[in-house]
Amino acid sequence: MTDVASIKPAQKVDVVCEAPDAELLLADWLNAIIYEMATRHMLFGRFEVRLADGQLVGAAWGEPVDLDRHQPAVEPKGATYTSLIVRREHDGWLAQCVVDV
Repeated sequence: MTDVASIKPAQKVDVVCEAPDAELLLADWLNAIIYEMATRHMLFGRFEVRLADGQLVGAAWGEPVDLDRHQPAVEPKGATYTSLIVRREHDGWLAQCVVDV
């Protein structure tokens, strides 16, 4: 979308999601962030999440879109279940899905 370094963490937005498994939780989280971006006309560049018992409690920090400074290239429409994977690997986690733009 834009260079993350250009986004100031001026405003915090809290997001809570619940889902029966990690894959659906990832898709729900991404869709919640996309919703917040669209309705608040914001870009986010910093995120914090906590996972417990099928719930994700998180926050995103960002600022309103400034077309001259951010020069956004695309607008995400939604996370899909295509290639949806969340799994622990030897050096951390792999979390992926396709996002429609």
